[in-house]
Amino acid sequence: MEEKVEVSIYTDGACSGNPGNGGYGAVLVYIDSNGDKHEKELSEGFQNVTNNQMELMAVISALEALKKPAKVTITSDSKYVTDAFNNNWIDGWIKKGWKTAGKSPVKNVELWKRLLNAIKPHNVKFIWVKGHAGHPYNERCDRLAVEAYKQENLKEFVTNS
Repeated sequence: MEEKVEVSIYTDGACSGNPGNGGYGAVLVYIDSNGDKHEKELSEGFQNVTNNQMELMAVISALEALKKPAKVTITSDSKYVTDAFNNNWIDGWIKKGWKTAGKSPVKNVELWKRLLNAIKPHNVKFIWVKGHAGHPYNERCDRLAVEAYKQENLKEFVTNS
């Protein structure tokens, strides 16, 4: 059996207002069999979005960019995203028909479903890092996200794209 490729993904979302103009940034890092490091940056900005939507889109777009199954470590400063998996919230939401422990509807269900679909081919681990605390890749993703939402002619956000 072929060994899965290992990829490190760093993500961040940002908003000016919540909701407001927002963007996400992601950096994918892969070290090939020769030991050479490859990095790919992703970012995009949208109108009238929430910070949590952009945090989710950063992870979704990075996973959807992978061309084959991989062992993936996702590092994010979003407790919303990391805790959903690390604390098994998502399993509870699914069992309860996408309701929270307090029986209210889970927000951003379409994005959570898209994320679950993007995860399927991969072995994914989530790591939380404190935002704006000097983590080089987290800071880089934050810059990408902010630059993305400062662009002119931002797109309308469609959750099922």
